[in-house]
Amino acid sequence: MLQNRVDPFGNIIKTSARGAWMGNRGLIHSPEQQILRPFKLKAWLICVLEFKDRKRKVMAPNLYTELFFMDEATAFAAGHRPCFECRRPDYNKFKTYWLKGNPEYGFDEKTSIQKIDDILHSERMNRDKSKVTYDEDPHSLPDGAFVLFNNKPYLIFNGLTYLWSPFGYENPVPLPDILELPVLTPKSVINTFRAGYVPQVAVQG
Repeated sequence: MLQNRVDPFGNIIKTSARGAWMGNRGLIHSPEQQILRPFKLKAWLICVLEFKDRKRKVMAPNLYTELFFMDEATAFAAGHRPCFECRRPDYNKFKTYWLKGNPEYGFDEKTSIQKIDDILHSERMNRDKSKVTYDEDPHSLPDGAFVLFNNKPYLIFNGLTYLWSPFGYENPVPLPDILELPVLTPKSVINTFRAGYVPQVAVQG
């Protein structure tokens, strides 16, 4: 079993659960298929599992490290964003809504995605590699956001919260009657959701 699944904190974990999306952070594994570092690049991508009939061995030597996510909301919470090559329409939507939701940066359509990646990187990880969070009223958060409650990651969807696991979400419970909770999803991504980007979530119904 390889260490190549990602949780909402951005941790790379071992689990037998399958992923719905692939992604990468650059080459971060050894020839022995061991994770050496949390990232190599600031561009953390969310990719499709199959693209143009390309075939490759997972964690092959000297190639980027394939990571996997339970759903797109999990990948966003970890700090990833859609890939330009294999998800061009979603990438374009993400950038459009990111710009709309985060006007304070003064970016426009001609702004390089690298500048957005720089902001995402500052929002996902502290200098000590710990997860960046910020407090917000959970009742004001959009669908697809992740919050930390009782030290566990919960997805917000349709006014309910769903406890995350690598194999799927547990039965939903109402939003807690709490004024503020730590938010795991990066702030500019939350603004992107509010502006109109709808992330895929593995919730039935």
